[in-house]
Amino acid sequence: MTASALSRPGERERVSTKIGQIDWRLTALLCVVSGTGALMLYSVAGGSWSPWAAKHLIRFGMCLALMLALSMINIRYWFALAYPIYGMALFMLALVETPLGYTALGATRWLDLGFIRLQPSEIMKIGVVLALARWYHGASAKEASFHWKLIFPVGIIGLPFLLVAHQPDLGSAMLIGMTGAAIMFVAGLSWRIILPLIVAAAVLVPPYVMFGMHDYQRHRVLTFLNPEADMSDKGYQIVQSKIAMGSGGPLGRGFGLGSQSQLEFLPERQTDFIFAAFAEEFGFVGTFTLLACYAAIILISLRIASLSHSHFGRLAASGVTATFALYVLINGAMVMGLAPVVGVPMPLLSYGGTVMLTVMIGFGLVMATRVHRYAELPKGHGLI
Repeated sequence: MTASALSRPGERERVSTKIGQIDWRLTALLCVVSGTGALMLYSVAGGSWSPWAAKHLIRFGMCLALMLALSMINIRYWFALAYPIYGMALFMLALVETPLGYTALGATRWLDLGFIRLQPSEIMKIGVVLALARWYHGASAKEASFHWKLIFPVGIIGLPFLLVAHQPDLGSAMLIGMTGAAIMFVAGLSWRIILPLIVAAAVLVPPYVMFGMHDYQRHRVLTFLNPEADMSDKGYQIVQSKIAMGSGGPLGRGFGLGSQSQLEFLPERQTDFIFAAFAEEFGFVGTFTLLACYAAIILISLRIASLSHSHFGRLAASGVTATFALYVLINGAMVMGLAPVVGVPMPLLSYGGTVMLTVMIGFGLVMATRVHRYAELPKGHGLI
């Protein structure tokens, strides 16, 4: 389909035209990564499709269909719903503090609605991206760079960050905060603000670790600095993860032959530490190939963002991509002992329905940005 043909509004709204504009390379890469996750879940379960691998595949199939359906939705509707989605997610985060909040493993992160348990922080990861993209779409270059009005995007990021950190869920709070910071940077934030913030963070983080964190969070940070000091307890996860990754060698031990995961030395081998199990079985070559797939997903998504004719589309697609990249970066650093254990899974590889749903909804937004890249959106911060 030529650009001149796509310039005709009637042609662009045809379903057949929209299907042709989906980036099938990106779709195929998402399927490859998720399929690899299913194989690893089969392996770490001792060569069984239950309890994880079959559910992982079924969930991905449903999420893939949802992603393709969302890609058909005109970017104008994402634009119109940006603030309502953010407001709904913020309201749900506030409800977590009420009797509807469900507590597990010492943290209250879920809403128990009787028939389903929802984690509002996952919805907020999409809500923050949409709200920031909507605000910056109506902002001038000066307002985005160095202006008192930047208090609005700071508030959009800060409110959910504080609510999620209070649950406590440091991993999700970090993702929300870092994604918001990435969008502000891409939108043109002045270095006159960035540099002082970096200095302030360097000064304030150590006191926060020692006096502001919960005890278990502080232990995780201190264990990260010296995991060998308590190898049988607090440092056990990181040490076992390093052993798994190191024992893989260049080509790995072979599919289903990883001793750390098969003999259950590796904790959370189906979720947070599945990347370590993969490295043990497929070695450096397999790990490099998987990371290359992740890199290709990120680069294709950034390319899609750059093609959008609207500032909203560019920032929304960039924000989703930043969230996905942060998942990969934080989890990869965590299992290699380069970052504290914060409960961030490897996207589409780890077992877990909520994160998969959030990631695929995000890529539905990325695909919608590509399919409707010629859409023109009104300026201004107000609702349509």
